[in-house]
Amino acid sequence: MTDTAAEPHPSRGGMAASADIAASECEDSDGLVADLYRAHALTLVRVALLLVGDKPTAEDVVQDAFIGLYRAVHRLAGPDKALAYLRTSVVNGCRSVHRSRRAWFQRSGTGEPAVWSAESAVMAREDNRLALAAVARLPRRSREVLALRYYLDMPDPEIAETLGISRGTVSSTASRALAVLARDLRGEL
Repeated sequence: MTDTAAEPHPSRGGMAASADIAASECEDSDGLVADLYRAHALTLVRVALLLVGDKPTAEDVVQDAFIGLYRAVHRLAGPDKALAYLRTSVVNGCRSVHRSRRAWFQRSGTGEPAVWSAESAVMAREDNRLALAAVARLPRRSREVLALRYYLDMPDPEIAETLGISRGTVSSTASRALAVLARDLRGEL
């Protein structure tokens, strides 16, 4: 006669093993998200600030991106994809903010663009204010490409992946945006 008490029941053993794996994955995802937050949150807030124009909204966009990462980390192809996920989430969150603002402006009847936050205006010198205003007048995709390229120092292939566009579109968009900025800033100085 065999001792059945020493052998785990297949269904109970499977569930217990699954629970242990799920708990391990949860701890790993907590650590991954926490590490990414410590390393990249401030930079992502700064990029979002460049794209939306005010610090509280930029912080909200980044917070939402990290919450989304926490929920989706188990679906990522690997931990190395998490930063790209965050960058894409921040850009998409900024796009949502602009859509909401545009809808509000259309409903309210005022077509004025959002002004830069007082904190940004106080901290920036006059030439920085002019540059930011010129960037704010650029089309959305141009602002995104320039922020990712020059603020985050991302290479064109990563920018293309983050924005979901081709590498050639990144290059041509950046070139046109820089030409427009040069023309606008020459006229304002």
